[in-house]
Amino acid sequence: MNPVAIFRHFPIEGPGYFATFLERHGIPWQLIRIDAGDAVPSDISAFSGLAFMGGPMSVNDELPWIAPVLALIRAAQMVDMPVLGHCLGGQLMAKALGGTVSRNAIKEIGWGDVTVADDADAVRWFGHAAPAFRSFHWHGETFTIPPGARRLLSSAHCVHQAFSLGNSLGMQCHIEMTPEMIDSWCESGAREIARSSDSPGVQQAAEIKVDLDERLRGLHAVADGVYARWIEHLRR
Repeated sequence: MNPVAIFRHFPIEGPGYFATFLERHGIPWQLIRIDAGDAVPSDISAFSGLAFMGGPMSVNDELPWIAPVLALIRAAQMVDMPVLGHCLGGQLMAKALGGTVSRNAIKEIGWGDVTVADDADAVRWFGHAAPAFRSFHWHGETFTIPPGARRLLSSAHCVHQAFSLGNSLGMQCHIEMTPEMIDSWCESGAREIARSSDSPGVQQAAEIKVDLDERLRGLHAVADGVYARWIEHLRR
């Protein structure tokens, strides 16, 4: 079986629990370190699926890797190869598939509930977590739903939290978090949290870490169901 290509755009925003899940299920994966200068593959034939992680940049930035990544996503979608996006990854998917990405009205940092839509596609992906679950958030931008896609999740501060198109899933929220990722994000993002402390969607680091083990157990239970659905259509 060809590996899943996992695209990392920032050193501390790696695959996290997603890699743990793949390894538990015996699925090979290959990390493509965009942040370290790895080249974007020119075609998809060497992979069984594509997964895109988060990052602090915007998909609207003039970065040399964004255009080839968007082309790769479109190529995968044309043959219904599964694509998975987490936060920035979901925004890359949305832009590649005809949506737009712009500033969200309220920045979200920390834990917050997302609601599962009353929709067959939403049930297919998130039915095990319906009607709502607590997810992790760290974003200031948001996407629109691409043409032909279905909105799956929403939250009080961000109406578009996930969409599906064929076998692909783009998410604004983070279901891949681990304790190590939470710690490193809170440390590196301390000034961002301080600057955004008046936002109703932003939590302080101490609040983020309350009952962390229990919160992550719940998040990983959601991730297990979502990732299990996603790997069903990997090219084997």
